Amino acid sequence: MGSIASYIDQYGYVVIFIALLLELIALPLPGQVLMSYAGLLVYQGHLNWVTSILAAWMGSCTGMTITYLVGYKLGHPFFEKYGHRFYLGPKRLNKTAAWFSKHGNKVLIFGYFIPGVRHFTGYFSGVSRLPFRAYMIFAYGGALIWTSTFISIGKLLGPQWELFHHLIKKNLLIGLSIAAFIFITVYFYKFKKKI
Repeated sequence: MGSIASYIDQYGYVVIFIALLLELIALPLPGQVLMSYAGLLVYQGHLNWVTSILAAWMGSCTGMTITYLVGYKLGHPFFEKYGHRFYLGPKRLNKTAAWFSKHGNKVLIFGYFIPGVRHFTGYFSGVSRLPFRAYMIFAYGGALIWTSTFISIGKLLGPQWELFHHLIKKNLLIGLSIAAFIFITVYFYKFKKKI
C-alpha cells in the first residue's frame, strides 16, 4: 500500500481511477484500503470528497465493463473448450449461468464488499449473457455504494482509518469462514440426498 499511497499523494484522482479499474479486472490491488486512504486525504483537505468518489466510481465501472465484455466475448467458447479442467464443463456452466441470471443482480450489488467475489462477477455476468442494461444498473449502482462507503469512512474516521481497516479485515475473514462452512454443509447435504 505504501507505494500506491505515495502515488495518490502525487497524482490523486487519476491513480484512484486507474487502481480501481485494475483491481476490478482481477489485479491484486487493495481497493478498499486505497479508498479509505483517499478518504483520509479528503479529511486532510488534499482531495475533494465528491471528485474522489466519482474517480473511484468511474474506475470501478470501467473495470466492470471490461470484465463483462471479456466474459461475453470469450467466456462461453473458452469454458466449453477448457471448462472441464476447472470443473466448469458445459453442464455446470449452464447451471451456473441459470443461477447467476436468477441471483446475479444481488451479487453485483453486494459482491463488491467481498474480496474475490467482486473480481469475477463481471466475467460471470458476461459468460451467462446477463443483458448489458440490467448489468449496468446493478454493477454501476453497486460500485457507487461501494466507493461512497469506503471513501466516506476514510473521511469520517480521519487518522483512525487504518484501525477500521484492520477490524473490517478481521471480521470479514470470520464472516467468510462462516459463509464457506454453511455453503459446504448445504452442498454436501444436497449431494448426500441425491445418492
